[in-house]
Amino acid sequence: MKQKQDPYKGKRIPFCRWYLTLGNPTEAALRAGCPPATAEQDGIELLHSAYCRTYLKKLAEQPALPLRSLVIAGLARLAFGSANDAAVLAYSGEISGDAIRGLDLFHVASIKQDRGGGFEVKLADRQRAMEKLLECADSAESEKAAASLLAALHGEVNADDADDAVFPQAADRNGVVEAS
Repeated sequence: MKQKQDPYKGKRIPFCRWYLTLGNPTEAALRAGCPPATAEQDGIELLHSAYCRTYLKKLAEQPALPLRSLVIAGLARLAFGSANDAAVLAYSGEISGDAIRGLDLFHVASIKQDRGGGFEVKLADRQRAMEKLLECADSAESEKAAASLLAALHGEVNADDADDAVFPQAADRNGVVEAS
């Protein structure tokens, strides 16, 4: 006897992660790979399944990602991610609602309809996203440097920092700074 194919195989865990992030079962189902035509129903079915309820509870008990990490991930996606779906939207004549729901439009900053019946798709500024990412990286490096300086002022030397020290020969194997 043949077993029935599982339409949600490989989609439950991504669905749960997206649902926890977005709070929208339809969007989560789309992101998990469900077809746009059935995403609303699929999202509801997945949300009510015993497996997803248990996994969502487990995920909700874990500490949330810091907002800074989420922002940096979004900036990286804007800076280096593909905007191909935005081009599909801009260059396709008529496009159905289901097809639009299936597009990844994360890079779209705005859509404006013009008087001639066409529309303008404005994308997020990649260069600006890269500049912000660089600022975040500089800030993180500055915070690490400041923490290392404070530790050094208190006479503490981290073994990992000793390898990166300006004078690595000043630190012995126990992480104690030698007097000069």
